[in-house]
Amino acid sequence: MSKLTYPKYANLCGWNEMLPARTPRAALSENITVDYAVVGAGYTGVAAARRLHELDPEARIALLEATTVGEGSSARNSGFTTPDVLPRTASMEMADKARNQTRLFTEAFDWLTGIIRDNGIACDMQKVGSIRAAATQEGEATLRKVAEVARANNLQHTILGRAEIRERTGADYYRYGLHMHDTWLLQPAALIRGLVDALPANIAFHEQSPVREMRREGPGWRLATEGGSVRCRTVVLANNGFIPRLGYLKSRMATIFTYAAVTEAVKDGDVEHLGQSPAWGVLPSHRLGTTLRRIGRDRLMVRSLYAHDAEIAQATAERELRDRFHRRWPSLRHVDFEFVWGGTTAFTMNGSPWWGKLEDGLYASGGCNGSGIAKGTMLGRRLAELIRGVGNAGEVEAIMGEASWIAPEPFRSIGFHIISALESRKAGLEA
Repeated sequence: MSKLTYPKYANLCGWNEMLPARTPRAALSENITVDYAVVGAGYTGVAAARRLHELDPEARIALLEATTVGEGSSARNSGFTTPDVLPRTASMEMADKARNQTRLFTEAFDWLTGIIRDNGIACDMQKVGSIRAAATQEGEATLRKVAEVARANNLQHTILGRAEIRERTGADYYRYGLHMHDTWLLQPAALIRGLVDALPANIAFHEQSPVREMRREGPGWRLATEGGSVRCRTVVLANNGFIPRLGYLKSRMATIFTYAAVTEAVKDGDVEHLGQSPAWGVLPSHRLGTTLRRIGRDRLMVRSLYAHDAEIAQATAERELRDRFHRRWPSLRHVDFEFVWGGTTAFTMNGSPWWGKLEDGLYASGGCNGSGIAKGTMLGRRLAELIRGVGNAGEVEAIMGEASWIAPEPFRSIGFHIISALESRKAGLEA
């Protein structure tokens, strides 16, 4: 194939770099035969593999990861998770849909937290809530509508003014905030590493094993990697935005890169500028806005920027992230970034994922639209149940919707750049 079937990042993941080194599992180096093959060891793939094992304990299952655990997209997010669904542009018309989605997410979230607890996965998971913050009048108007839906759906929250946000975060940048109580902050690389290590021993897991080709072979499938192959009767594609690189869902999703930076540990005299709350996270009122976190006692994370299908230059990403950092904490202009990295997500036109059966023996879940941990876990878990004929699989599509058609190239790239420019202008100081 002419294009890589997995993301090859320019930089190591900062979250992973902050953890002790781990020894990767061996790459696939032989030809094996299994019942189920799962492509992608992110939150969706790990959930699908584990749930398949729960429902079919005697089945042979192979889980293939293209890179190493902790360097994939599941480790490159901001580390927010919640069972509560509250869209950034919420409206009262969406309240019922959000309630139903919350029910699906809560079921998966409880399952996930049970796995974390039972296996002692240390991922710094803290229920500290998240602040949806607005720096502009338009952003405040958007969040006031979101607050109406939060009230209608009985989601615990607190309205914050400028002084309260400044007290918590140290940033005198935001005029209005909505603190959602039921949000957990965590170390995403530690979580995905822990979930993989906690998989049942009879799930054959291989890292550094990107699938280069897949084709039908008899009643099942054959997946080819650089060092071996997998024959199976059922395939689960859980590699999100890179599913199209294997020939499927090309008209349903696009790959988007976004960027994050983590500061060096600030000196003792600067810690007071990080706010009085020992842990906090800020989400923007606009979808192209900036996400922020305090990490431990003395670091800050800034996440922003979007690029279509390929990474932007490292110098550009660092310059733009530094601008966002300085605008919020001008007193910390002397603080350097220690880590800067990019990560992918899968974008769909209508915000819904593509989930379900592609053809006989082939299933997929992709298009997370930047909402990964609880949502990806739910979609992977429910996909395994669809494969095994357990539960009410139809409600997932009914509640989550289905990814709509997206224009082919070059119109896709042209459209992305036009929309991105318009939305960036609309975001203004929220960026």
